[in-house]
Amino acid sequence: MHATEVIIPISLFLAIFGIFYLYLSTRNKERLALIEKGADASIFSFSKRTGSSWKVIVINLAFLLMGIGLGVFIASILESYTTLDEDAIYPALIFFMAGIGLYIGFTQTKKHVDKE
Repeated sequence: MHATEVIIPISLFLAIFGIFYLYLSTRNKERLALIEKGADASIFSFSKRTGSSWKVIVINLAFLLMGIGLGVFIASILESYTTLDEDAIYPALIFFMAGIGLYIGFTQTKKHVDKE
């Protein structure tokens, strides 16, 4: 077994561990500093945002997946009835329709959040 086969998984594990450690320790320090300054402890609770955040994720994911599906469908139709290059039309339409889907998801999320 070569040294690189051992070093790569170890370095990947250390990088992931380092990111989580920095995130948790920084969050703890921020919270302690806010508590020392007398900030309200209700900013740390997620009970109010939890229900709405899942709705936002689901709405955006749904529109993204619909955009990707519509992009593949339109690319398939264009491939069948035109002489456009198959290697160019599929990625172009998938990314374009995914972007449109994300934009529509953003506007729908904005309407949903403003309504609540």
